[in-house]
Amino acid sequence: MSRILAIANQKGGVGKTTTTINLAASLAAGKKKVLLIDLDPQGNATMGSGVDKYEVELSAYDVLVEGRPVSECILTLANMGVDILPGNGDVTAAEVELIALDNRESRLRDALKPIQDKYDYILVDCPPSLNMLTLNALVAANGVIIPMQCEYYALEGLAALTETIESVRASVNPGLQIEGLLRTMFDPRNNLSNDVSDQLLEHFGDRVYRTIVPRNIRLAEAPSHGLPVIQYDKTSRGAVAYLSLAGEIVRRQMQEASVA
Repeated sequence: MSRILAIANQKGGVGKTTTTINLAASLAAGKKKVLLIDLDPQGNATMGSGVDKYEVELSAYDVLVEGRPVSECILTLANMGVDILPGNGDVTAAEVELIALDNRESRLRDALKPIQDKYDYILVDCPPSLNMLTLNALVAANGVIIPMQCEYYALEGLAALTETIESVRASVNPGLQIEGLLRTMFDPRNNLSNDVSDQLLEHFGDRVYRTIVPRNIRLAEAPSHGLPVIQYDKTSRGAVAYLSLAGEIVRRQMQEASVA
């Protein structure tokens, strides 16, 4: 059974794309079949996976607006062992054009139905705003992974996102849940980081992943080489963290399946 996970946070610079790329590669390293979907018009997940967004012929735009089958638009990344539905500047037009289309909130969900059973995990990199593209991801998803820095404004932004998730669950996707909160770019020497981390644990309990992604220069360098960090430097703290996160996600799913 495929699990569709939206990686979302309307605040930029919190590690959404870094998480999407490296979690996809780490799951694939664990022999999972993974599809990465880049819904961010900046196309950073596409570029960071080694695909030139300017050379892409078919993108998420063609799926969402033109109704092209996902199977015609995906690329196979042999280096990562992952498939990708790329994104680029065309996806900006999709955000505008979706407003005039029928079933505008559910076009991604409908497009994924024919192919989702081919994959163990489908990871959707969302743009840094709560727009029509993010809404499509939330309607399609089983769960939301929220990467966040432990800083002053983090909890404020989190409140808006959780309200949106609740609204989507109540109206169109009753199965949607917060899969987990991921603390990123974490510096344990910073008192504020530790205070915010404690607040997250207090409010969200076991929804906060045990894995913490540290500030790590190798993790920051990897996208410029078009590689996930486990290929750029598999011994780095960033690589170890994302491999740990992949293991935690798989274990959680197995535990939930056994209870069900």
